[in-house]
Amino acid sequence: MSLAEALSAVKSRIDLAAKQAGRDPNDVELIVVTKTHPAQLVLDLLAIGQRNFGENKDQEASAKALEVASVNPTNQPIWHFVGQLQSNKVKSMLNYTSVLHSLDRESLLKELAKQLANRPQTSLDVFIELNLTDDPGRGGVQPKDLLSFASKVLEVPQLNLLGVMGVAGLGANPSAEFERVAKASADLRSISPKSGYISAGMSTDFEQAIAQGATHIRVGTAITGNR
Repeated sequence: MSLAEALSAVKSRIDLAAKQAGRDPNDVELIVVTKTHPAQLVLDLLAIGQRNFGENKDQEASAKALEVASVNPTNQPIWHFVGQLQSNKVKSMLNYTSVLHSLDRESLLKELAKQLANRPQTSLDVFIELNLTDDPGRGGVQPKDLLSFASKVLEVPQLNLLGVMGVAGLGANPSAEFERVAKASADLRSISPKSGYISAGMSTDFEQAIAQGATHIRVGTAITGNR
C-alpha cells in the first residue's frame, strides 16, 4: 500500500467512525505521528495534503522541523508535540511547535510561563494530559486534580487551553478509558467552556476515541508503517 493509499484508508475510517457516532467527520483532526521517520516522509505527506504532524522527542523533532522548513519553506506543517517534554527542552520546543498535547505537571507549566514571558508575541495551544492509571510515576494529571491544575494553566495568558489528552492504558478497555477522558472534558468545560477539545486515540483505537468525542487523533504506524 502506498503512502497516499494508507492516508486515504485512515481518513475513510475516520469518516465512518464519526458518522456512526453521529458526528461531522470534519470535526476530527488527524495528526500523523512521524517520530523515528525521516523528514522526507513529512515532505511526502505534505505533498499529498496532510498538514498536521506529531513528534515526541525534541532533539529529533527540532532537527526535522528545521530540515522540512529549509526544503519546503512555502508549505509549512503544523507541528504537534505529543510526548512527555523535559522542562529543559521547552525553549527549543517553542521554536517550532504549535500545539503541545502533553502538559502534565506544574514544573512544566512554570517553565512554559517563564519562556513565553520572554517571547511576548508567542502563544501556544495546549492540552492537559490525564493520567488514567493508579501509577503516580506515569505522566499526566489525575482526573481529580484536573480543575485545580487547569485553573493555573488558564492564568498564563499566552497559553490557549484546548482541552484534555488521554492515552488508553495497556490491556485496558479503550472505550472505557476514553469515556473517562470525555467525563474529564465535561468537567473542564465547567470552568473553561472553550476548552472542549479532546486529544485521544491512536492507530489501534482511534475509532473508539472518536465514538467518545475525540477531536484530535494521533495516528502513526497505520499510515507511516514501521521504521
